[in-house]
Amino acid sequence: MNKGYCHIYTGNGKGKTTAAIGLIVRALGHNKKVVIIQFMKDDKNYGEFKYLHDKILFLQMGRNEFVNYENPEDIDIELAKKALIKAKEIIQSAKYDLVILDEINVAIMFSLIDEQAVMDIMKSKPESLELILTGRGATKKMMEIADLVTEMKEIKHYFSKGILGRKGVEY
Repeated sequence: MNKGYCHIYTGNGKGKTTAAIGLIVRALGHNKKVVIIQFMKDDKNYGEFKYLHDKILFLQMGRNEFVNYENPEDIDIELAKKALIKAKEIIQSAKYDLVILDEINVAIMFSLIDEQAVMDIMKSKPESLELILTGRGATKKMMEIADLVTEMKEIKHYFSKGILGRKGVEY
């Protein structure tokens, strides 16, 4: 009953971070210790940050700008590497029950951090830790290591009609 598993939430559909936030709420309801590290994000206007930042360790370790997939800036690489170092430190501390690495799959896909380094973290996590990795573009190798993989598949989205992200729903 105290075994923790490794989850990956990936795919092009909406709901990866939302599912992870749902796990945070569930874990807090059982007095679990929780950390979320958001790669490539630094926006205090996200509803989850506004609500959770004083209830859990909530780290945003990126910039409040889109990262250029084809040519990421040095600062984006540096921030993602710092986030990965912090994630490894937190995970190895064994002080937490649930750790979420939000958008880490995208950080790998954009070549900001090394896939092998993330797989090493997945393989060496404490036995009781529940580890969640989110973001589109999860690699086949990572999915093979994970205990649970969920793919969010976009079938229809109102963004295609020009509707912008809405406060309280998309952020």
